[in-house]
Amino acid sequence: MQSSNGRARGAGDGSGDPAQSQEDPGAVSRDARYEDPWYDALATGWGELDGAGVPARAVPSARGEQDASDLRARNVYVEVQRSEAFQEVRSRYRRFVVPGVAAFLAWYVGYVVAATTAPGLMARPVMGAVNVAMLAGLGQFLTTFLFTWAYARHARLRRDRAALELRWDTQELTRGVQGGAS
Repeated sequence: MQSSNGRARGAGDGSGDPAQSQEDPGAVSRDARYEDPWYDALATGWGELDGAGVPARAVPSARGEQDASDLRARNVYVEVQRSEAFQEVRSRYRRFVVPGVAAFLAWYVGYVVAATTAPGLMARPVMGAVNVAMLAGLGQFLTTFLFTWAYARHARLRRDRAALELRWDTQELTRGVQGGAS
């Protein structure tokens, strides 16, 4: 199997006869094998070839020159962001997430503070070897799953449909501004 840099995998892994190698042991040979698993994965646009054997198109600069259709498309997104429908979706999101995060963090900090300041309370047995600290720790897991379920339910019932409509409208407006199918 060939790696993306043209060398066979395993080349230079030191499996050859040491008597045949006359190189300096401290010098890096050009067949050195890198142990980094990301070594062969090139960043997009960094010398890769597309399917036709031509170097991939360079990624445009974030501050580069833009044509008028790109600017109009950007204005569509700004317009949608300022729309009442978008603000309502964001408001619904914040009304659920801010209190949920505050309640969860208060519960977590309360557990940690109780564990450090009231070890007698936390060590109090509830049933057999199960004590208050174990129940509170398991309660942390339970509330994590409950908040996850509540968030998914809230998103499905109160935000997903409106967000999908906004996305559809934005796509249609952008397609109209750019003058064709995308």
